[in-house]
Amino acid sequence: MRALLQRVSRSQVHVDGQVTGEIGAGFLILICAMQGDTEVQADKLAAKIAKLRVFKDDAGKMNLSIKDRGGSALIVSQFTLAADLRGNRPGFSYAASPDLGRTLYDYFTSRIAAEGIATANGVFGADMDVSLNNDGPVTIWMDTDHL
Repeated sequence: MRALLQRVSRSQVHVDGQVTGEIGAGFLILICAMQGDTEVQADKLAAKIAKLRVFKDDAGKMNLSIKDRGGSALIVSQFTLAADLRGNRPGFSYAASPDLGRTLYDYFTSRIAAEGIATANGVFGADMDVSLNNDGPVTIWMDTDHL
């Protein structure tokens, strides 16, 4: 699985003019299931994100996790993280099938929630308008092949 984490002061998703997900401080997580991914990759990624110490402590150092800060996660499906850029027009054949992608997206969301992190979501497969205030900025690329 691949994820792009952005530490945010707030973020929200609109679909067809309606807010489908909204958080205050925490992570905007753009998530993509890749071909061959299983619940094992989702478990690994969720556990790593829950423990990742990129929130500031009282001394201003990135020493705290999202759980330590009581932050939330807005989780948005993003199959374009699987882009194959060998040509000038990206291909997405490395992404999991839509059915598997949806299953792993839902499972990943449940694993983040099981870590004690409040979650909100976009709508899988929808055309979404995502807004955020990147805090820092802090943006981190994650791939379970490299954790």
